[in-house]
Amino acid sequence: MTEAPLSVSLRGIELVDVNYGIAEMLKRESQAPRLASFFSQPQLTDYDVGPGDVLQVFIWEAPPAMLFTPQALSGTGLSSSGTGTVALPQQIVGNSGTIFVPFAGKIAVDGKTLAEIETEITNRLRGKANHPQVIVQLARNNTQNITVVGNVQHSMEVPMSPGGVKLLRALALAGGVTKPVEKTTIQISRDGRSMTLPLEAILRNPQDNIALKSGDVVTALYQPLSFTALGAIGRNGEVDFEANGISLAQALARIGGLDDNRSNPAGVFLFRMVPPNALPWPQKPTALVDGKVPTIFQFNLRDPATLFAAQSFPVENKDLIYVSDAPAADLQKVLNVVGSIVYPFQTLQSFGVIR
Repeated sequence: MTEAPLSVSLRGIELVDVNYGIAEMLKRESQAPRLASFFSQPQLTDYDVGPGDVLQVFIWEAPPAMLFTPQALSGTGLSSSGTGTVALPQQIVGNSGTIFVPFAGKIAVDGKTLAEIETEITNRLRGKANHPQVIVQLARNNTQNITVVGNVQHSMEVPMSPGGVKLLRALALAGGVTKPVEKTTIQISRDGRSMTLPLEAILRNPQDNIALKSGDVVTALYQPLSFTALGAIGRNGEVDFEANGISLAQALARIGGLDDNRSNPAGVFLFRMVPPNALPWPQKPTALVDGKVPTIFQFNLRDPATLFAAQSFPVENKDLIYVSDAPAADLQKVLNVVGSIVYPFQTLQSFGVIR
């Protein structure tokens, strides 16, 4: 691993002369891990019913029907097709985790799959109905959902489906994002862990379109990233850039490049607070601000090799880029000041105002 060539320490501020190795190292560090590797993929299992879900039960009885006949069901509010087929009204699973089935009683359904509930009801009806068969349907899923919020058309809960729900499908069901794709990041929170990745990166890499898990929270964030540029450049100010990131070379191009008349190509500096383990420092930094090292990265753009480094060096949010004046430009400033004093004096002398 290439060591950071530490030029000087200025009262705890580390000055690093950037080369291609350092630029590539920081580029690798800035690349977020893939969603597919950060989150384990949920196993597709049968749906487990929970309190709040809505179920509907259908019962068939083989002819000749003994239990679910029109005569037996009269006065119960239930209807039969005359062939021993009964559709029970939809029921919300209460906090007790049970539903009620006529002639079978209360059925515990909390934590059970639909197939397990069907078996339980069938066993309860054996001996009472003639070869009963039962189908249980999930009429409404109220317990296993994915929450989608943020800069989307409709913040909503997306219900889990038997085949699973992937990230982009959840966003599509919420109406899609409302801000430009290149300036939107997606945060997934699961089991106390969170990760954020640019939406553009997810679209480019199908592996990051991961299957979501019940309880996941997907947040679409519009957070314009920006850097500040000062000094001998084409345009001073704060400049926004895409969530996917830009290089120093791209940043310099966006601010109009260096001013040919007064900039010093060897004096391009980038100010940043970096984590202590971001670079292999020759000596471990001791002066930390909020746990980070105040660092100035210096670029000598007179060196062609540094131009290659500038193409790889990643610009981060809230970076400050400063381009110093050339020594000749400083001299010219002094001459301009002197000229502003001398020339008016000579003019007044020529007109006889000053003798």
